[in-house]
Amino acid sequence: MNLLATHLDYVVRAERLVRNPALFKWYAVALLSFVVYADAVEVERGRFDVVAAGLAVWLADWFNEIVNSLVLQASDKAPLWAATGPTAYQFLIGLNVEISSMFAVAGIVYAKLLPADRNARVLGMPNRLAVALGLSIVSVAVELFLHASGTFHWHWWWWNTASAPVIVVFGYLWFYLYAAWVYDAPTSRHRWRRVAGLAAVDVAMALVFGVGLGWL
Repeated sequence: MNLLATHLDYVVRAERLVRNPALFKWYAVALLSFVVYADAVEVERGRFDVVAAGLAVWLADWFNEIVNSLVLQASDKAPLWAATGPTAYQFLIGLNVEISSMFAVAGIVYAKLLPADRNARVLGMPNRLAVALGLSIVSVAVELFLHASGTFHWHWWWWNTASAPVIVVFGYLWFYLYAAWVYDAPTSRHRWRRVAGLAAVDVAMALVFGVGLGWL
């Protein structure tokens, strides 16, 4: 039985990219270097809270990406989103090295945009929420462009152009709010426990659904 038979055409194209070593491009190493440099700058400054916020967003995206792959497995038709087109390396159906590198830096950007005063309000909202919402809206605007370009695909009506507010909340906003929770932790121990907790969930999901069941 051809398991790809019910998959949409763009899904089949995306699946051919996933973890295909023949498609590797050297600029993936440069992207990794940029991410390492961004973190190294914050380590040099002793801003481990910023580094932790960056990891929080990156790990949150991995959680979403694994869930996205599971939607494809469950529906046998399409994930919530799929990435196609040229890439230096594709990890999962909707995650390539370019997207992952962006999320690895996005949390750092978010933390550096936060006012020092946690109680300050922006546009009448708590600043952590306001900055997170602003970045989330910008991110979805980029996704809309990528979708229009034919390199980023949506299928389900409840995760599509008309339901962009859903993507704002569940595709991005919770990433940044989790990063704020990590960033504002009362102690370093609390901060890294919060990062480690999400990391443990991601690793467990990858081992069970990826290594164990082969669904990723």
